[in-house]
Amino acid sequence: MRRFFICTPTTSKWVFLSFFLFTSNTFADVIVKPMGLYEGKIPGSIKSDNPGTIFRESPGDKFITAVSSPSLTAYLPESMESLAPAVIICPGGGYFGLSSIKEGEEVARRFASNGIAAFVLFYRMPSAETMDIPNEGPLQDLQQAISTVHALAKSMSVDPNKIGVMGFSAGGHLAATSATLFSSPVLDTHKQTVRPAFQILIYPVISMNDALTHEGSRNLLLGNISDSETRTELITHFSNEKNVTLTTPPAYLVHATDDEVVVVENTLQYFDALRANKVSVQMLIVPDGGHGFGMRHRVDWFSDVLDWVKHQ
Repeated sequence: MRRFFICTPTTSKWVFLSFFLFTSNTFADVIVKPMGLYEGKIPGSIKSDNPGTIFRESPGDKFITAVSSPSLTAYLPESMESLAPAVIICPGGGYFGLSSIKEGEEVARRFASNGIAAFVLFYRMPSAETMDIPNEGPLQDLQQAISTVHALAKSMSVDPNKIGVMGFSAGGHLAATSATLFSSPVLDTHKQTVRPAFQILIYPVISMNDALTHEGSRNLLLGNISDSETRTELITHFSNEKNVTLTTPPAYLVHATDDEVVVVENTLQYFDALRANKVSVQMLIVPDGGHGFGMRHRVDWFSDVLDWVKHQ
């Protein structure tokens, strides 16, 4: 196994969104609270009637598709003596669906069990049938989640200055997009509240360029674009390795060299872009594991992530 732990030297008026607590269940030392994400009609939506459909179930996972009504679920430590960091988790699924347990709930529970607040985001799948601008929908939902957690932070014992993002696969692309495009948020109401404090990307799709991208994710996010100039602009806009700046938040990256779904060069090129812009970055490259292993890998990479988050 090769490890890379390389570090280098980082309102407009917000309209308050009601916090809807539908249920509150305590599991051991973790409190689970489903939260409301938007109040009223979702900006830019055509219809938002589906919180998600179970596409398939397998031992230890549930793949959810067709999300048009996004949601956020909090996983909070049962007791905290001081304000805790928080991580908003974006499960992967190729912008077609969400690996809701393996890359969502399971990860959030481990964060909360270790004193870090976690929030699993069911973001909308890009679709011309459910939103005006499909490629903006997922990012809008993640920015809304960051803004919502920021507004409610102290009521949940969360440090408002330590709210980060985490994503797996296509969810990693979404998390990285939020870390590189925060200065131009989808909604005007988000201008001062959507920069993540840090980013954790696990086997992420980073680029939309032909040589690197996961074609399915790109096709679903960008859609069928006949105009070549517009397509080129969107490919550049959503290729995160091209959008890193000196203000991009610190990153922790994990990828396997034998990943045949999302090639490891996605992470390597992002790493290079972060270093070139003097953004603090830590990277773990493992020789095996393929794609989609979540926390179920022979290397307990998550224990390093826990330490890294606590030291941000």
